[in-house]
Amino acid sequence: MKNPANPVYCGVDTTDLIWAAKLIQSIAGGPKPAVGGIKLGLEFFLAHGAPGVRYAFPEPVRATGVGFFLDLKLHDIPNTAAGGIRAVAELAPTFITIHSSGGRDMLKAAVEEAGTQAAKHNVPRPKLLGVTVLTSLDRADLEATGVNADPSDQVLRLAALARESGLDGVICSPLEIAALRKQCGPDFVLMVPGIRPAGSAANDQKRVMTPRQAVDLGATNLVVSRPIYQAADPRAAAEAIAREAGVNDL
Repeated sequence: MKNPANPVYCGVDTTDLIWAAKLIQSIAGGPKPAVGGIKLGLEFFLAHGAPGVRYAFPEPVRATGVGFFLDLKLHDIPNTAAGGIRAVAELAPTFITIHSSGGRDMLKAAVEEAGTQAAKHNVPRPKLLGVTVLTSLDRADLEATGVNADPSDQVLRLAALARESGLDGVICSPLEIAALRKQCGPDFVLMVPGIRPAGSAANDQKRVMTPRQAVDLGATNLVVSRPIYQAADPRAAAEAIAREAGVNDL
């Protein structure tokens, strides 16, 4: 089981397999991981696939209790999206992402396939998280794609669709946490990127917040990438961020 006391998931954004393995070992290995989970995304997975996941995030590290977030942002016709779930289920991810904007049929097909494949491989069912509005987008960006809505309103609309379709939670920016918690209830997973420790740069994220602020509003998990892996001491940086989020037993 993943460590429920630490909400911080480190995003490992790279195609460098050896670097990724060393980083994951440094922050997630040993008897006391510095993070609650590891996020591997599209960049890493396209470069290395399932074998790369097994190499960079091996069973001895996963046995420490850290979660595994496979951030693929699936978006396709229902049959193909379900096939994507089927292709990665044996890796036993804790979370998989899928675009809520893909529609109800696609979301339901993914949910059904997640249950089927978990039973087939005798692994816990991966929790499916709907991607709402990327944290790099603001209202002008949405309007450029034909969506005439405030980002927060669009997030709530897509989150409602995700919940109705059987998903376990959504990805959202820090600015939507409170409204989503109210709309979707206490058990709906809110995985929140755009987290920056006090005093750090926002980079390309346009809707950001500190770890403590996000947790206080009701975030379930926090995704932190560059502030950890670009630090001179990634483990120390991860521990500091976890403490800022309220984790005291590191």
